[in-house]
Amino acid sequence: MWRHVASNALSLLIVVCVAVGGLVAWGKNQYSAPGPLAAPICLRVESGSNMTRVSDKLEAEGAISSPYIFRLGADYTDRTQLLKAGSFLVPEKASMAEIVDIVTRGGASTCGTAVVLNIGVTSVVMRVRELDPATNRFDVKAEFDPAAGEVPAEYAEVREKADTRFSISMAEGVTSWQVVEGLKAADFLSGDIPAVPAEGSLAPDSYEVKPGEDRTVLIAQMEEAQAERLAEAWRNRAADLPVETPEEALILASLVEKETGVPEERREVAAVFVNRLREGMRLQTDPAVIYGVTKGQGVLGRGLRRSELDRETPYNTYRIDGLPPTPIANPGVESIQAALNPAESDYLYFVADGSGGHAFARTLAEHNENVARWRKIEAERANQ
Repeated sequence: MWRHVASNALSLLIVVCVAVGGLVAWGKNQYSAPGPLAAPICLRVESGSNMTRVSDKLEAEGAISSPYIFRLGADYTDRTQLLKAGSFLVPEKASMAEIVDIVTRGGASTCGTAVVLNIGVTSVVMRVRELDPATNRFDVKAEFDPAAGEVPAEYAEVREKADTRFSISMAEGVTSWQVVEGLKAADFLSGDIPAVPAEGSLAPDSYEVKPGEDRTVLIAQMEEAQAERLAEAWRNRAADLPVETPEEALILASLVEKETGVPEERREVAAVFVNRLREGMRLQTDPAVIYGVTKGQGVLGRGLRRSELDRETPYNTYRIDGLPPTPIANPGVESIQAALNPAESDYLYFVADGSGGHAFARTLAEHNENVARWRKIEAERANQ
């Protein structure tokens, strides 16, 4: 009898083990399988929240099939304690495993409201943007000049919210003075900038910042990024360039940056400058002359006068030989790379061609023809 009982008990144990194993396998499959979410959502995790609240919210949104399996999976993978506050984009059909990863990856918000300070060559603009989960595109809710003193209600509303993201977008070709003035207008930053950084030393890019971050810390981050970009480009530079130091390369890159806004032209423009330096020809580039007039403090807003072109200053490349003494703006990484790896060409001249780009020439005669063509275009536009 005991043998029969033992046999039945063993059979029952096997059945139970198989059932438990099947249940575990089913749970794992549910955790990693595509979820029921029909369209992307922006999931907000409040400060001080926990996985229980998050799982209940996800169930209410139709993003998960089982809050219990969601929490169990987070516990099993040791992710429960990594939950951070923020707003997170949960894509269509995201599995529970993917959602756990999204809300614990590092706490950085991936959707919701973003405040972006755009420091451009001609203006500084603050934008309040809201991500539409359905299109994964930002809608601009407000756009204003932060130095004007008038703050839109849309900005005031999100300024103090914990999950609002802030960033600084620095355009290629802005001057260091423009960057400093732009950062001064960002009321979500703190601290003073004791001096304008060296021209060319700041890397144009987008920088995510935290409310209250010190402006000098951000400046240091920009300087470090530019130094790294310049060092890498210098290591990979072409042979026999007429620049002897990384500092000279940065000056050349700034001239390239200010001469063309067409990415495909950068290496051609760099080639013209390199060829002229090799030939001992003056660079004759208007942006350098303009920098000598403005000192990098804003835009000139008019054409150069004959007296300014004739005046001998350290930045008047019509009157001096070689490069100006400093960069004339903060060049982007592509202009730095172009300056140190110019195109293989024998062009010595270029002028605007009316399309936003330039016409290049090898001889002065070809160049004069291009100039005459450009002046005709300018005259036609003036008469329209």
